[in-house]
Amino acid sequence: MHNVRLNSILDNDFYKITMQNAVVKLFPGSIVKYEFINRGKHQFPEGFDVALREAVNKMAELKLTKDEKKFMAQTCPYIDLPYLDFLEGYHYDPSEVKIHQEGSELSVTVEGLWYRTILWEVPLLALISELHYEMNHMERDSNEVVMSKTLEKADALAKLGVNFAEFGTRRRHSHKVQNLVMEALTQKKNSTFIGTSNVHFAMKYGVKPIGTHAHEWFMFHAAEYGFKMANELALEHWVDVYRGDLGVALSDTYTTDVFFQQFDKKFAKLFDGVRHDSGDPLEFADKTIAHYERHGINPLFKYIIFSDGLNLEKVEEITNYCSGKIGISFGIGTNLTNDVGLKPMNIVMKLIGVQAPNKELIPTVKLSDEHGKYTGDPKMIELAKEFLRIKE
Repeated sequence: MHNVRLNSILDNDFYKITMQNAVVKLFPGSIVKYEFINRGKHQFPEGFDVALREAVNKMAELKLTKDEKKFMAQTCPYIDLPYLDFLEGYHYDPSEVKIHQEGSELSVTVEGLWYRTILWEVPLLALISELHYEMNHMERDSNEVVMSKTLEKADALAKLGVNFAEFGTRRRHSHKVQNLVMEALTQKKNSTFIGTSNVHFAMKYGVKPIGTHAHEWFMFHAAEYGFKMANELALEHWVDVYRGDLGVALSDTYTTDVFFQQFDKKFAKLFDGVRHDSGDPLEFADKTIAHYERHGINPLFKYIIFSDGLNLEKVEEITNYCSGKIGISFGIGTNLTNDVGLKPMNIVMKLIGVQAPNKELIPTVKLSDEHGKYTGDPKMIELAKEFLRIKE
């Protein structure tokens, strides 16, 4: 018996909630499929699939509590009340998750209605990560060391004068470690810490839940409407639902260059800023500043959220480079929630297909600004590159 489990339905990234609200409204009949990708080629011990299945089955018991619903209604006024009623009645359906293990290889897929299955990705990755450390009997740093490391980072970030949020749920060492990190970050007096992507911890520690949308939002639109229309319609639909709230646009699903072709003056004015998630951050800053200036918008009134594999050195380099040019803030993930003296896992779970009316699965792809990070069906990747005129 392993005691790895989730204790709250809100133990998830906020952008899953915001996207689910939009999906319930706009795409209630869409069926999708997700797949676990073991980028770090991690070895899973015997019986891992059984332990994971046990933890997944327990998730069916999770329900939104009255207090959680109240927190959501007060903190997120831009989320519709009918959606909160829906979430109150929602429960995870473990039959949507298929788990299989062969030797040390683990296969996990999720399939079903998008508005239901969208919440699985982050908790599944968090469970896989926590079980991996527990079942391989890996000893982490003590609680004191985790707290003091976190406080040191918070001090360094405060000295730089930059706002940052904790974005580390999906690859956390464990729920316990994320809790220690949050405890440390919220007890600092002169901190520039502004919130967390984890809704459960945002509520527990009285901070702001942070997030808008993920790559899957754009990937779905490409499968549904074609690559040429993906960015524009994904942004348009977001605006239809949130009317100017949650205004950070993710830019790199089909490369930043393609994104900026469609991020016209209307979107550039309407969205508060953009999120950087792959490729060279300084190059991205230059492109973003130039884009705003081209549209007659002062970049200092806009901002970039940097969220790609950040550590203190990277944050400092980006801060020095962008200072006085454009607003910036940082979403720091694994470096906060899995800096415990062990090697962090490199795992993701991606949307791999959207069901067409004839029941066939249309493969989805992602062409980030790092060519090594292209994911999806190779034939579809080539098609996307051709349609969007992406040159390697």
